[in-house]
Amino acid sequence: MLHGDKKMSKESILIIDFGSQYNQLIARKVREENVFCEIVPPTISADSIDLSEVKGIILSGGPASVYQKGAPTCDPRLLSLGIPVLGICYGMQLMAKTLGGTVEHAPSREYGRATLTVLNHDMLYKGVPKDSVTWMSHGDKVKKMPKGFTRLAMSHNTAIASFANFERKLFGVQFHPEVAHTRHGKAILKNFVKGICRARGDWSMKSFIKDTINEIRMTAGRDKVVLGLSGGVDSSVAAVLIHKAIGHRLACIFVDNGLLRKNEAKVVREIFQKHFKINLRCIDASEEFLKALKGVTEPEKKRKIIGRTFIKVFDREAKKIGNVKFLAQGTLYPDLIESRSAFGGPSATIKTHHNVGGLPKKMNLKLIEPLKYLFKDEVRRVGKELDIPQEVLGRHPFPGPGLAVRILGDITKDRCDILREVDDRFIQTLHKENLYDKIWQAFAVLLPIKSVGVMGDERTYENVVAIRAVTSVDGMTADWARIPYDVLGKVSNRIINEVKGVNRVAYDISSKPPSTIEWE
Repeated sequence: MLHGDKKMSKESILIIDFGSQYNQLIARKVREENVFCEIVPPTISADSIDLSEVKGIILSGGPASVYQKGAPTCDPRLLSLGIPVLGICYGMQLMAKTLGGTVEHAPSREYGRATLTVLNHDMLYKGVPKDSVTWMSHGDKVKKMPKGFTRLAMSHNTAIASFANFERKLFGVQFHPEVAHTRHGKAILKNFVKGICRARGDWSMKSFIKDTINEIRMTAGRDKVVLGLSGGVDSSVAAVLIHKAIGHRLACIFVDNGLLRKNEAKVVREIFQKHFKINLRCIDASEEFLKALKGVTEPEKKRKIIGRTFIKVFDREAKKIGNVKFLAQGTLYPDLIESRSAFGGPSATIKTHHNVGGLPKKMNLKLIEPLKYLFKDEVRRVGKELDIPQEVLGRHPFPGPGLAVRILGDITKDRCDILREVDDRFIQTLHKENLYDKIWQAFAVLLPIKSVGVMGDERTYENVVAIRAVTSVDGMTADWARIPYDVLGKVSNRIINEVKGVNRVAYDISSKPPSTIEWE
């Protein structure tokens, strides 16, 4: 894809990040066509692109104006490589400005659903109705097209809602085809990726597994690899992939950091003794982690402390194994994007993930991250191909920092114990009511406040907890789960009656965006 890079596919689409909140959605839609794609920063040089592998480029949307001081731009030579380019919203405006067109502030900002009228059905709009609903989100618009461009569509407020230079294979859309609100957005993106870019669409989880195993073998050579095994989906899939590649040279280390769910260590041992024949070392480092976190309340500091302590423990244990050169992690693509702002692109950093931002600048082990270009649902599909049991693949996501980012305020053993019991009652009830598999993620949060209550004839002043459950595909967007009231009542009653130190339960009904799934 990029000169010198080893990627998982021989053909790909590049998405240049100009800060759109929908960047990852674009990537997902492209991958649904079985075409590998990657989000890259706008600083990427045209010289770095391998034209034998890159089939097309998508210029993303973004919050800036192309005439704004410091607005992100890109190498103009990207528009002259001879491969198709699709500009979305800001990307279309940047394309117009770069090639000599005119972009101006729109008299009225167009946001939300808008009817698109297609004027030219060639190529990009093949099979798309003349009139259809799209999703607009822009304050600027293209006033004058560059020389050689043809208008493809219009809306009520936007005369040039789409354009193209067919000869140069340059296309632009003012709306967002990647969002569900654009009725025929999937068809438009498919027309670009499969029709215009002529991508074969042969990237699959089977091909990913084959390519990744070969890449791991090339990277690791004859050296040993250690992997942090939590028992969650990501680390489990990473462990099986690496084990298939290098066999006994993989050593898995399970670190009990004192921030795990109830009986987590026991469950991990049982699962991997039953289903996997992988060497597993279990380390109780809970006192070390809790001591390092004492008095720390700021979320980012928590994550970084846990990350540093995690690596410290790993270095120590890896030395006991001897001759270990690599540390494997179950880092996913959203981890990289949210933590590093799409490799240095203008997207805002949402939070630092444990697998990414917690790493110290100088590390004693090199990294192997076999899943770093995959989304969560793709990882589960890989796991299914590897015959990993559903009881592992179906587990709800659990953050690397564990309960530390679900306990707002001070982290103590007592507070961890309370939250463990609360979380256990919540998850038990969801299983009993056959709701667990219908929910993408469910958990409890211990708040740094107390409330007045009455138990028996006595007044209490105890902890408040919030429970959260969301539905999602990959965690990029999420909606709060509509758990029946009677089930919520059962959860609340169990928590308050069975967990000492809690007298109030709240249910989080916020979606992502604008909220994140985790509270910290």
